[in-house]
Amino acid sequence: MIDKKLLDILACPICKSRLRYNKAQQELICRADRLAFPIRDDIPVMLEDEARVLSSDEVDALYQK
Repeated sequence: MIDKKLLDILACPICKSRLRYNKAQQELICRADRLAFPIRDDIPVMLEDEARVLSSDEVDALYQK
């Protein structure tokens, strides 16, 4: 579980936008860049090379929430 205070200060390392926490998949989501940054052992991995590109279905689901 990621700390709420940490989530409030983290931003996308590429575009600096706010990140959304996906608890089920343990990822931080950047809607603007369509990337998911993994969280490993409760530590966010904020490297572009480690990020997963979101599918169009995943992006559409983010905008419906």
